[in-house]
Amino acid sequence: MDVHSTLRSRSWPVAQLPGLPATQVATMAAMGIHTTADLLVQGATPAQQGAMAPRLNLAVAELRKWLAMADLARVPTVGCTYCGLLLHGGIASVVQLSQTPAPRLHSQLLRLHVATMQRRDLCPSLTTVRQWIAEAQVLTRRGLRQ
Repeated sequence: MDVHSTLRSRSWPVAQLPGLPATQVATMAAMGIHTTADLLVQGATPAQQGAMAPRLNLAVAELRKWLAMADLARVPTVGCTYCGLLLHGGIASVVQLSQTPAPRLHSQLLRLHVATMQRRDLCPSLTTVRQWIAEAQVLTRRGLRQ
């Protein structure tokens, strides 16, 4: 069986999003947002984002950062472990990830790792980046939330 035929979009507890303050996690929980999928559903449209941001005491741009990470976390091998890295590397959605050439993205991430941590060895491999892109392509083709 092809691994891509069983690939499913993932959802994670919002508390696992990198850098999300505990106060925001608690406020989200009070709003019924417990998972990244909940966050994506409640913030799906600009109107929903505009209504949600003040309730979370966030600027809409800040909320969109969390939405972008939640979207990227849907890719199973990206998850909450690498969604922040991808966002800081210039990737803001699963659709964008699915359309990015692997060598270019790997190069961007390598530069980011060297610039921020001075550690090339911690950068995900080109093989891993290719896996992320392949999974994003499957999710995008299936028409799951973009």
